[in-house]
Amino acid sequence: MKIAILGTGDVGSNLGSKIIELGHEVKMGSRSSEKARKWAKSHGQNASGGSFADAASFGEIVFNCTAGAGSLEALKMAGSKNLGGKILIDVSNPLDFSRGMPPTLTISNTDSLGEQIQREFPSTRVVKALNMVAHNLHTNPGLVKGEHDLFICGNDETAKARATEILMAWFGWKNVIDLGDITACRGMEMFLPLWVRIAMRNNFASFNIKIVK
Repeated sequence: MKIAILGTGDVGSNLGSKIIELGHEVKMGSRSSEKARKWAKSHGQNASGGSFADAASFGEIVFNCTAGAGSLEALKMAGSKNLGGKILIDVSNPLDFSRGMPPTLTISNTDSLGEQIQREFPSTRVVKALNMVAHNLHTNPGLVKGEHDLFICGNDETAKARATEILMAWFGWKNVIDLGDITACRGMEMFLPLWVRIAMRNNFASFNIKIVK
């Protein structure tokens, strides 16, 4: 498959590297095309880089790995035409680091970044996933021993089913829980302040949660 990765940070780099390892083609997009191309040079012939628009046009499925505070701007640069009808797996979180640590949320309670993305791009099939765990777990959940859960949400049932297939078959997730429509992004994103506190207080990031009933 042809996969677009928007964002060149740890999240995008990790996902892109794993997807190439699985034999797919990846085009990474960034504000600075040169930064994306630099990443691609070290990842073989199936890797390429360019602008956000280049990547979004290329990808059959798009991963939004941009910093949440700039995600809407980045996706507008990617272009609604290039994103139309495609599954967009949104990994971003609306975190504000301007006042230091811990960060605060730029959106909460009655809205979410995932909802804003879906409203801005109504024909794009947005699925929120992977935002509640550290980037090193995205493609290697086995780093946390024992059973633990990953959460997704979105308005399009077919898109969520395809995203779940990718999460399980490509990345090794065993337990994927669908929280419903895109408004579930509110809770998923508001989990981040707690996640940050746990990580800071205990000086580790490789952890996750398990629903016990």
